[in-house]
Amino acid sequence: MAPPVKQRIGVFGGAFDPPHNAHVALAQAAIAQFGLDTLYVVPTGHAWHKSQALSQAEHRLAMATLAFEDIPHVRVDAREVQRPGPTFTIDTLLALQAENPEAQLYLFIGADQFAAFRQWHRWQDILDLAIICIADRAQSTRAGAQFDAEVEAYESRRDRFAQLNLPLMPVSATQIRQLTASGAATAGEITQLVPEAVARYISLHQLYRSHSSTPLSKQNTA
Repeated sequence: MAPPVKQRIGVFGGAFDPPHNAHVALAQAAIAQFGLDTLYVVPTGHAWHKSQALSQAEHRLAMATLAFEDIPHVRVDAREVQRPGPTFTIDTLLALQAENPEAQLYLFIGADQFAAFRQWHRWQDILDLAIICIADRAQSTRAGAQFDAEVEAYESRRDRFAQLNLPLMPVSATQIRQLTASGAATAGEITQLVPEAVARYISLHQLYRSHSSTPLSKQNTA
């Protein structure tokens, strides 16, 4: 009798400040390419590696929920924003492994994150827990041979990496925040960069303006 097929669980973490169309495209590509049963989208809590201040976790979690709500197999997971202290990927992977002991985990990261991967907390243990799937940003010139060369640097662990085939999309959260803060973009232009529901949320809560946004508990969110 053939052994049962392992459940495939993906993990896609990030600030999602805000979540944008390239994030959505990555989620869809990840599910399709790796045959994921579930993709956990995990907004970060207190990110140890982020130098800039993030928007309030409640806003980022709400926007992520709106951005991914119509994609089958995606679950937006709040465990990192609810976890006190610094947020480390290894803790999330260990928790998911405990919840799904027979599953194969896949961790999706960008090329910029991959470049700094050896600086991650307990990166060797992360390689034990998950296949690292790397997606390039639009401005990257990484070719297949270059990807192979960089993975080769991990020697005996190179089989723990895979490349995610992602369409080029020149959009970033920094760009969206800057456009919104400057007032240089119309609502229609912002909607071309983020899902429509996220654009409405940004407008409703006046996120990324020069003044601080008000917590959800102090606003009318109807």
